Amino acid sequence: MRFAFYDSVMPPINFQNPIGVFDSGVGGLSVLRAIRGQMPEESVVYFGDQGHVPYGPRPLKQIQNFSEGITRFLLAQDAKIIVVACNTASAAALKYLRETFPDIPFVGMEPAVKPAAEHTETGVVAVLATPATFQGALYASVVERFAAGVELLQNTCPGLVQQIEKGDLDGTQTRKILEDALNPMLEKNIDTVVLGCTHYPFVIPLIEQIVGEKVRVIDPAPAVARQAKRLLEAGGLKSPGGAGADVRYFTSGPADAMKNLLPKLSGENGIVQPAVWLDDHTVKSK
Repeated sequence: MRFAFYDSVMPPINFQNPIGVFDSGVGGLSVLRAIRGQMPEESVVYFGDQGHVPYGPRPLKQIQNFSEGITRFLLAQDAKIIVVACNTASAAALKYLRETFPDIPFVGMEPAVKPAAEHTETGVVAVLATPATFQGALYASVVERFAAGVELLQNTCPGLVQQIEKGDLDGTQTRKILEDALNPMLEKNIDTVVLGCTHYPFVIPLIEQIVGEKVRVIDPAPAVARQAKRLLEAGGLKSPGGAGADVRYFTSGPADAMKNLLPKLSGENGIVQPAVWLDDHTVKSK
């Protein structure tokens, strides 16, 4: 696999290039699944930074460094657009990435507070996200713009990302983490749950068991896929279709661990290639 560092000189981007997607681990596969569902004709390069998962407790600057390094890696794989399929990385680095790579379209994750606030009937909304997402300016901006008059109950669900990384989507410990977060919120009459981490859609069935059918659970992945599609169409970068669309997977963690999770989380099999970090800013394929 060739590797080149991204610099100021880039080859022309064309519609045959893949979509680049990255996350701290396997959470972004929820977004990849939505992209594949809406745009099966598009090739994708996915990078899961499992060597650094979880991002949530890490300093924002370090997450920014990781995000820049992964972006450079994906651009070296000829990505035509970058989907930051990680709420924590979006909160810490999306603005910086757009400034650093002004010629590249980026799609990030934003907690779905706006649709939750617009449709809540009780006026009480639960938000599940990582500490870094709650601390970021992006979340604060969303709350300020859209959550006036709505009570937001927040929980970081400690340990949930790690459970999902292990493929434990409905075990005893996973259930306990979610019950500890959601039961006090149910007592305060929530009618909506906002998932502010791309790992969390994989436990929607378990969340729905806990909260019941009267509570709406918002999966952000389909909206992110739609935004990526709009940007590709606006830039003349949408693939016309035909044969050849594929997905390439990279991880900075154990390749076999991600490979074994792919059918369960994305519904597809694939070859996962290992990648190694040289420092906080530079990653390459092995």
